[in-house]
Amino acid sequence: MISISETAQSHFAKLLADQAEKTNIRVFVVNPGTSQAECGVSYCPEDAVEATDIRLPFNGFDAVVDTESAPFLEEAEIDFVTDKMGTQLTLKAPNAKARKIGDDASLNERIQHMLETEVNPQLANHGGQVSLVEITAEGIAVLQFGGGCNGCSMIDVTLKEGIEKEMIAKFDEITGVADITDHKAGDHSYY
Repeated sequence: MISISETAQSHFAKLLADQAEKTNIRVFVVNPGTSQAECGVSYCPEDAVEATDIRLPFNGFDAVVDTESAPFLEEAEIDFVTDKMGTQLTLKAPNAKARKIGDDASLNERIQHMLETEVNPQLANHGGQVSLVEITAEGIAVLQFGGGCNGCSMIDVTLKEGIEKEMIAKFDEITGVADITDHKAGDHSYY
């Protein structure tokens, strides 16, 4: 699930030597599966380990992961690197913002994953997001925009020139996209 480099394991071992006996590290994700997902590492005293936690043994300590964070920490890597700027601990978790999906995932799951990992991070720069409502029998992906995208004058360009082109190229089953969002100006609009 999580790989920790030898240099990072040594770093953690040194830090843990100054803590209470049997203290480990906890690796977690706050807001997992969202564009606001943040990963972190903290000390984890033995009495803070829950019965449902996953314990991953490393050199001289365990990495403790809660069951909610676990799927979002698949393929995570922790390293301790030295460069011109000094030393730093790095945590890369490519699946923190969206749960990794299997090869047998449904078309709906694959499209939603694409929206969460590729499209929404771009839309988040403008305070927006999009989600899949349904896929019609004709292969039209029906989308709902929100946040900064609601009422945006550029939504047609985003929809047709961006999202639709990406979806058609990525998914053979998709023939187009449609937007069901009410973009008329009013109290519901973002702007």
